[in-house]
Amino acid sequence: MIAKIRGKIEYLKDNYAVVDVSGVGYKIYLTAYTFGKIAGKVDVDLFIHTHVREDALDLYGFLTLEELEMFELLISISGVGPKSGLGILTVATPKTIKIAILNEDSSILTKVSGVGKKTAERIILELKNKVADMPIGEKEGAVSDMDAIEALTSMGYSVTEARDSLKSIPADIKDIGQRVGLALKNLGKK
Repeated sequence: MIAKIRGKIEYLKDNYAVVDVSGVGYKIYLTAYTFGKIAGKVDVDLFIHTHVREDALDLYGFLTLEELEMFELLISISGVGPKSGLGILTVATPKTIKIAILNEDSSILTKVSGVGKKTAERIILELKNKVADMPIGEKEGAVSDMDAIEALTSMGYSVTEARDSLKSIPADIKDIGQRVGLALKNLGKK
């Protein structure tokens, strides 16, 4: 199985990149966040999940091992395929997903097309024990930036820009309006 790829980006299109490794081009599906991070770069290093089906062999790429591990946990759940897994990781960081699972908050998971309330509840039920031992900090009172990201993307910013601008905002600021306002200030400085 392919676990990691390092090569030159041949081209990016929609939700995938073609990465040239010694003359062989690999088509690798990406989250919108990863897509935004590698856009404009020449070389790339990606952690890979190789997904084998009867009729296809697909590659899914991630910037960090944490994203890959969360993706693999998500797709281990019945009813959650690779596209849904990518969708969840596009709208939330692995840390946010872990906090949502531990707090039994299905609202974050249901924001993704194809993930309904029952599937979100199944994800929470089946992954709660698996993510409980992962180091993520405080489980109660953690800030979820899902609504803030949604607000910023509706204003025309990319998921990557939205997530990056929210990273520098202190966690003690929990009000969504304040977080969006501070994120807009951060985006205005660029």
